[in-house]
Amino acid sequence: MAEFTMELNDEQKEVRDWLHGFAADVIRPAAAEWDEREETPWPVIQEAAKVGIYSLDFYAQQYFDPTGLGIPMTMEELFWGDAGIALSIVGTGLAAVGVLANGTDEQIGTWIPQMYGDQNDVKVAAFCSSEPDAGSDVASMRTRAVYDEAKDEWVINGTKTWATNGGIANVHVVVAVVDPELGSKGHASFIVPPGTPGLSQGQKFKKHGIRASHTAEVVLDDVRVPGSCLLGGKEKLDERLARAREKARAAGGVGVPPAEGWGRVKNAAMATFEASRPAVGAMAVGTARAAYEVALDYAKTREQFGRPIIDNQGVAFQLADMRTRIDAARLLVWRASWMAVNGKPFTAAEGSMSKLFASETAKQVTAQAVQILGGNGYTREYPVERMHRDAAIYTIFEGTSEIQRLVIARTLSGMPIR
Repeated sequence: MAEFTMELNDEQKEVRDWLHGFAADVIRPAAAEWDEREETPWPVIQEAAKVGIYSLDFYAQQYFDPTGLGIPMTMEELFWGDAGIALSIVGTGLAAVGVLANGTDEQIGTWIPQMYGDQNDVKVAAFCSSEPDAGSDVASMRTRAVYDEAKDEWVINGTKTWATNGGIANVHVVVAVVDPELGSKGHASFIVPPGTPGLSQGQKFKKHGIRASHTAEVVLDDVRVPGSCLLGGKEKLDERLARAREKARAAGGVGVPPAEGWGRVKNAAMATFEASRPAVGAMAVGTARAAYEVALDYAKTREQFGRPIIDNQGVAFQLADMRTRIDAARLLVWRASWMAVNGKPFTAAEGSMSKLFASETAKQVTAQAVQILGGNGYTREYPVERMHRDAAIYTIFEGTSEIQRLVIARTLSGMPIR
């Protein structure tokens, strides 16, 4: 087990500087254009693939970094460049984590490479969990997967929404209900291979921020996938469902978890989100840091009443608070990332803590940056306007701030807080 450290080693620093250079030289110059176009920045993803940033090998190296700092360091630097383009580059990772969290070794080896393609034929993947009536309330999920034993196939029907890369992905990872009576414990994840009949893109959303990232509905109409596409396999699923039914009976009602389960309930979607929350926190840190740096530079050069505006305590103290929150958010993210990689349980919901604080920090810091730039900050001539729009998503996706607080409160108290 790696010791917890707040200092990157020489190799990590080299990777960080490489990522920072790509973000500064390739992502930032393209940010405003793709934000306006609201399209997937395929040329930038292609460039990332050419240099090795958009690749399975690179993310595997960072994911298995024993210090746990590889992924948050990567996210922070890319999102420092631009949140929309960075999400287009790393969005495939959520689907990959979904397979890593729930799949067998064979499934991991088969499907994750197909999610990325190669530098000559770039692909993306999508993780499909949220639904029109089931976002934070995963127990209300309606997409059904029914096993056809005669053909050893699963038949999936339903509609997913808010799917990053939904409909344009080569591989879709879909969470569906296999036992409605078990609530959120009756879910399973499935691979939908490329070209599978019945899967189509629904509405593509026009968004407030992260506009360069493709977000859309995914419609599943009698989608048939082989039994081998059930992540983890049917034997493992049957065992898990049997345990859930037994616990439900012991608790006095089908689908009701025992008291000690509150705050620690696991299902196919939550296993993915739990693993990814510190990474989302790192994204927020990157956006906040970018806005802070713009505001600091502006405050040092912008003069009013014959002196730089940073000479005023009202501005200087804001910058001090901004930097303090950013550093605190990074430390929470790093702690949670180290714990996750080294098998330390989140006994105090440390993953949710990191995501909650970092996402709220991004919203606050980017708003302060707009305020420091004044009228200029409100225009698209300066990047803080875009950063402020982008920051809003961190308190919403992969668990709203309210859900993070609920998870933390349940975990600390062991009570079914609602």
